[in-house]
Amino acid sequence: MGRYFGTDGIRGKANESLNVETAFKVGRYLGYYFSKEKRGKILIGMDTRLSSSMFEAAVAAGASASGCDVYTLKVVPTPAVAFLTGLDDFDCGVMISASHNPYYDNGIKVFNHQGVKISAELEGLIEDYIDNKSVLPLAEDTEIGKVILYPEGLTLYKNHLKNLFDMDLNGLYIALDTANGSATTSAYEVLTSMGAKCALMHSEPDGLNINTKCGSTHPASLQKFVIDNKCDIGFAFDGDADRLIAVDENGELVDGDKTIFACGLHMKEVGTLKYDTIVTTVMANLGLYKAFQKYGIITEQTQVGDKYVYDCMVTHDYQLGGEQSGHIIFKQHATTGDGLLTAMKLLEVMIARNLPIGKITEELFIYPQLLKNVRVHDKKKALVDEDILRIAQEIQEELHGEGRILVRPSGTEPLVRVMVEAKTDELCAHYVEKVVKLIETKGL
Repeated sequence: MGRYFGTDGIRGKANESLNVETAFKVGRYLGYYFSKEKRGKILIGMDTRLSSSMFEAAVAAGASASGCDVYTLKVVPTPAVAFLTGLDDFDCGVMISASHNPYYDNGIKVFNHQGVKISAELEGLIEDYIDNKSVLPLAEDTEIGKVILYPEGLTLYKNHLKNLFDMDLNGLYIALDTANGSATTSAYEVLTSMGAKCALMHSEPDGLNINTKCGSTHPASLQKFVIDNKCDIGFAFDGDADRLIAVDENGELVDGDKTIFACGLHMKEVGTLKYDTIVTTVMANLGLYKAFQKYGIITEQTQVGDKYVYDCMVTHDYQLGGEQSGHIIFKQHATTGDGLLTAMKLLEVMIARNLPIGKITEELFIYPQLLKNVRVHDKKKALVDEDILRIAQEIQEELHGEGRILVRPSGTEPLVRVMVEAKTDELCAHYVEKVVKLIETKGL
């Protein structure tokens, strides 16, 4: 983990841990880095939170001051930035977003010219500049970069998604919770253009209501709407629309694990699941692994973070991977999680099998799972503490293969996350509390 960059870019509370000076310096370094030999070209998108336009302006000002031309998309999904950066001759793409976090947080994600998150080496160079370890020249005269509106980029992205599928959505009634975020610019238009009847929820962003009691982290209102209005399926996006949690026809949640199960089985059946292998993180449910074993599907595990999932997929040429949280990557079509693409893939499976998504996923037994965060002073010290390691091992042995315990650090906060899966909620609570109390007692 870097000094500023975590598993998903730079993130923090706007104008506190993440301020405009930092954003300006990110833009300055990117503009300098990509304008050494030619005039650089950078793409910027953002979500709907109050501070996003402020940070967009800061990054754009920094990059143009270093001699780079900047193209601004305004409000778009994160995957649109990744797709367009890889599609056109942009040197890099920047997304201003804190994903599923509240409006008062924000973040800066950077993609390279292939639409993939930048290397740790480049992150380190940016961090050095943020810490004032180098001085960069300012562009002069005609070398100063321009800031150019690029609204056609969003249209290219939406057309790209529609062109991936040959399916008629007529007769389907879909509820869409766009989390008052980036999905407001794309989901409804794309799905209705393919024939679906869609009902919109939480689609009036005001800068403050992004992810507020809505979206993929708060799907209760979508569940109720699907039941009350007899929808065929519901889709809940997060703030920057790179993840998706679905709701089946019975109002039950279809998380990332269930999505991977449905799409993985379909891809195996039609012969597009290369090496019969799917990539998950260590947080995937034990039930998913047991179900895949039944169907002869192999799984590879990575640490938490979609960048690690994608790295593994690229290294071994796997086609499907993702996280329980709803970040699903279809490598044939995208370099990052894409909530709308994932929604369309679920619809494709439903149409191909002529079944509602609840029927398709009903055989997947999801083990009860409990996750608690413990604030600590030193994450690294907590993770190597002998007493914590010992109690975790004891719990794993007591579960006898019908559950597991995972103690890991947060990628962005001073937290240790304690997760237990077991056959009952009571067992999960018992074991989690045992570890949490030990960590708190030790005062690490």
